[in-house]
Amino acid sequence: MTHNKTVAAVSTPYGKGGIAVIRISGSEALSIADKCFKTPSGNSLADIEGGRAVYGRIYDGGEMLDDGIATVFRAPRSFTGEDVVEIACHGGILNTRNVLGAVLSAGAYPAGPGEFTRRAFVSGKLSLTAAEAVADIIDADTEGKLKLSRSAASGKLSGKINELYGEILTLISSVYAIIDYPEEDLSELSTDEIRAGLSSFGEKIKALLSTYRTGRAVADGVETTVLGRPNVGKSAVYNRILGEDRAIVTDIEGTTRDLLYDRATLGDVTLNLCDTAGLRESSDTVERIGIERASDRARASELVLLVFDGSSPLTDEDMEVLNTLSFLDSDRVIVLINKKDLGIVCDTSEIREKYNNIIEISAVTGEGFDELSDRVREMYIGGDISLGDTPIVYNARQYASLRVAGECVDRAVNALESGFSPDVASVDLEGAMAALGECDGRAVGEDIVRDIFSRFCVGK
Repeated sequence: MTHNKTVAAVSTPYGKGGIAVIRISGSEALSIADKCFKTPSGNSLADIEGGRAVYGRIYDGGEMLDDGIATVFRAPRSFTGEDVVEIACHGGILNTRNVLGAVLSAGAYPAGPGEFTRRAFVSGKLSLTAAEAVADIIDADTEGKLKLSRSAASGKLSGKINELYGEILTLISSVYAIIDYPEEDLSELSTDEIRAGLSSFGEKIKALLSTYRTGRAVADGVETTVLGRPNVGKSAVYNRILGEDRAIVTDIEGTTRDLLYDRATLGDVTLNLCDTAGLRESSDTVERIGIERASDRARASELVLLVFDGSSPLTDEDMEVLNTLSFLDSDRVIVLINKKDLGIVCDTSEIREKYNNIIEISAVTGEGFDELSDRVREMYIGGDISLGDTPIVYNARQYASLRVAGECVDRAVNALESGFSPDVASVDLEGAMAALGECDGRAVGEDIVRDIFSRFCVGK
């Protein structure tokens, strides 16, 4: 991606539609558009005021291809920060391809994946976190992820990182003043005040890092497994959460013999959901393999939905399930007492000795699933967190950079508390500032930038 070239691409989805938009960005955007777009008055697009649209006809050489609308955006008041022209033509695969061909023939270069957003980042129109969020808005497949991405794109997260960057810069300046002029008292802060400021700063980093649990649960999903003995209604629970019949449900034990996977949303939390074979002793080779896979999946899961048949007393198989899953921590298990529509007769006292997160449900009527949704949301989205307003860390790159920053600050605080001079702490403070800069793109490497934008679609 070379930003001294003017580039163009189709910015609307491939296929048939009412309109298609060809975006042109760069220093020659207006002159290139003028070669293939003619207004009825004959006025040049260079004479059009920024932020205005004009009707005209689209040509490839002397051949008219279509009529449409050209919208002019002048630097720096455009998405990319460069001169931009967007030509809207009639949609359709062939027509759109021909119009783009005319623009390229007029002198534009084909844009690469994410090139327009990358130019916005390079020109300072977007931070790196906001630029990543643009791609996430496009890819969002749940309402929660869309809210999270919109918040990041609007600058909530980058604003918080920028605030932290300013704080660490002030602290480093005070440290350098003490180091360079120890006798002149030029520092705004004393060593004790710097130490206290760093401790407070470290807590803010940790608070931001703590949002990653929520961000990852919404954006990437929580690995979730439905477990229980045969015929307790695991597949019915799986189908109810998905909102459609994906798993086969019968009264025959061992109907589910292998793992089934899908994605669902509960309370804005995305679940990477897995239905499993019923846990029991089995002589059937295929079923036994499925049961072994279910146990392995449970170990790797962040959340387990443990299902029991509430319409009958606990069986020996139920007790064996509890014993088999004794390795599960209580805080990652929600027990579902199913078949409430048939009447609950199950004594849950022995279950409560191991797990206290218990909900009575009916996979047939849907009763109790609103409570399940609320419970899952409480586990992964704290009461003080708003997906639309709270700065939330939600991808691994951001988390890794912030974690490095936090570790550097902790070492600096430890150095000062151990009696070392401020110049020892300054090395780690520089590391913290560099990590924060990398998180929001201030000092990120070209290879990281290239990798991030390579995942964008062409035209964005």
